[in-house]
Amino acid sequence: MFFASDNAGPVHPEVLEAIARANDGYAMPYGADAASQRVQAKIREIFEAPDAMVHLVATGTAANSIALACLSQPYETVFCSAVAHILEDECSAPEFYSGGGKLTIVPCDVDKMNPHDLRSVIAKEGTRGVHGPQRGAVSITQVAEKGSVHSLDELQDLVDVAKEFDLPVHLDGARFGNALVALGCTPAQMSWKLGIDAVSFGGTKNGLMGVEAVIFFDPAKSWEFELRRKRGAHLFSKSRFLAAQMEAYLSDDLWLTSASKANANMARLANGLRAIEGAEFLCEPEANLVFAKLPRAAHKRLQTGGAVYYLMDELEGGDDNDLLLSRLVCDWSVSDAQIDQFIALATG
Repeated sequence: MFFASDNAGPVHPEVLEAIARANDGYAMPYGADAASQRVQAKIREIFEAPDAMVHLVATGTAANSIALACLSQPYETVFCSAVAHILEDECSAPEFYSGGGKLTIVPCDVDKMNPHDLRSVIAKEGTRGVHGPQRGAVSITQVAEKGSVHSLDELQDLVDVAKEFDLPVHLDGARFGNALVALGCTPAQMSWKLGIDAVSFGGTKNGLMGVEAVIFFDPAKSWEFELRRKRGAHLFSKSRFLAAQMEAYLSDDLWLTSASKANANMARLANGLRAIEGAEFLCEPEANLVFAKLPRAAHKRLQTGGAVYYLMDELEGGDDNDLLLSRLVCDWSVSDAQIDQFIALATG
């Protein structure tokens, strides 16, 4: 019963097989291998973007931080939500890779920025001439940090505000596949057709060993990314092993199948938790994670029973009916039996 993180799940067997096949013989390094070229072509096809430039890195932090460094100057600030992953969970890597840029917080409704607040915050920056930070990129997370999914209209509204100020837009798509299947749209509809300039296209949370793709829809940014990736120590010599993972991920829609299974697992889990008296969700789970408030008694049974997940409040002390906040995440590999066992413990 492991519901702590989709980062902690196993690598999909088809991906492991692809890595093993890539280990046969020799291949040119630093992205010059044939698999890397095929992956770039496949992502362009999937995103309906023949001129897009595609770059592979091993971590989501590298994908976000180097992409944002290409979209903003060191004297600019990136606008992001108050709970954005780039703000709370990347150890100031965006500031580091940008060479000293900053992040400006936009208030959010649980986990989503709204266009009114985004416009207001952007308008207040860049008003002090040489003495203040200049306006830089806007970064949006999809799936959002507390488990909600921006609709296409919500994304469009945020992008439109950014474009009012002539600012580029970055999409942190660590769970891009989960959001895509939740919305039932195409990658193009959830990216460049809205006006998004760059996407961190996640794979590690959805069955890969460790690879993310950075997609620039403006090829003019490609060479800068290449240089920043090398300077930032994220250019792999044996890049074929990153490419092998991504190629397997994109073959036969494995990425969509895995994301659909993860979302379905969360739907099953959430439906079971609704039966607990007093249970609350911070926001309705639309993809593969949820922040749920459950009674202390339920958490005690879960902890004693061996369930692994993040409990945000103190377990000991207090009344058994007190609601404690937890973070629950499903990946593609969680079985129905594990979900049902978790629900049985939680419901008592």
